[in-house]
Amino acid sequence: MALRQLSVEERAEARAKALRARQERATLKTSFANRDLSLQEVFARADVDPAIGRLRTVDLLQAMPGVGEVRASAVMEACEISPARRLKGLGRRQREALIAYIGR
Repeated sequence: MALRQLSVEERAEARAKALRARQERATLKTSFANRDLSLQEVFARADVDPAIGRLRTVDLLQAMPGVGEVRASAVMEACEISPARRLKGLGRRQREALIAYIGR
């Protein structure tokens, strides 16, 4: 399937929209790392905001202090969450398991 050619204005608008989404995700990760937001609040925002919903769960975990690639992968495995799963795609049980595991 071929993509249609975008005009210069449409391309600029798409770039601006992508930039806003990246900035929203970065702000959310910073707030979560600083404990300004709880995991429940993050999930609530992911259900409403498509930009937040597209954030990979492992990226959110890695934003926490002291959590790197290995620890985030271990948490994901313990909660039975695929490494490619995004926040919006987590099921109720996966969300509950992650909240219980992290404890905040």
